[in-house]
Amino acid sequence: RILSVALVLFLLGFFGLVILQATNLVSYFKENINLMVEVKDGALVGSLDSLEQVIAQAAYTKPGSLQFISKEEALDMLRADFGEEFLKLDLPNPLYDVIVFNVRASYMNPDNLKAIREEIRSSPIVSDVYYQESFVGALVQNIQRIGWLALGLGVFFTFVAFVLIHNTIRLALYSNRFLIKNMQLVGASWGFISRPFLLLSLRNGIYSALIAIALLLGLYYLAQQDIPELRDIQDWLGMGLLFAGLLLFGILITLSSTYYVVNKYLKMRVDDLY
Repeated sequence: RILSVALVLFLLGFFGLVILQATNLVSYFKENINLMVEVKDGALVGSLDSLEQVIAQAAYTKPGSLQFISKEEALDMLRADFGEEFLKLDLPNPLYDVIVFNVRASYMNPDNLKAIREEIRSSPIVSDVYYQESFVGALVQNIQRIGWLALGLGVFFTFVAFVLIHNTIRLALYSNRFLIKNMQLVGASWGFISRPFLLLSLRNGIYSALIAIALLLGLYYLAQQDIPELRDIQDWLGMGLLFAGLLLFGILITLSSTYYVVNKYLKMRVDDLY
């Protein structure tokens, strides 16, 4: 029974782990979309420093993401991409000084980005603010669709796991139905009869969940060996909550199913047990 329940919990936990990693991957992508602030020519150093400080300290800015790129550095980057002859004519540098930063994943939606752009554009030294509007809109829309699909699949897998574990426990207790009824016939209380089965169920639920968690950790470790990029998006807090939920689910489902099945046999007539 322990291995059967552990297998079901492992499959449920595997689905949860995939969803967790997908969520972290989406956040990673969101927080790597650049916002570019073009600074007007002739902006004073003090005003520029103040603008950088305001953006860096804003709640929407991803910590450590702000970077200042001068027009000379931008020109050097273009030359590195397109060759040394790029813009070598005796013409003024057409580029602007820019401030590049990323926003936190929770702010990565069209409405928030528009508000952020308008807030920054209100500065007298800002020429404009750019980001990939169409890409952000499509990304958010697709994430919402995938989120609803994942929610539906999560409910479905949880229901399937509940049914499978319940049936496993029911079949395991089937062989003890006469023992349960005999204890009732000799005068034992329902609580006295149920207690050893519930304690055994509690132990089995804990062992099953621990086995499932160990298998998931082993699988995650092997996946990291093949896909090192997983280390960039790993979330130990999220995994800890997932494993705690798996342990709690394993205990609750085994206890509730055992309680239900034992009480079912206690309510049945002796003739109905055959």
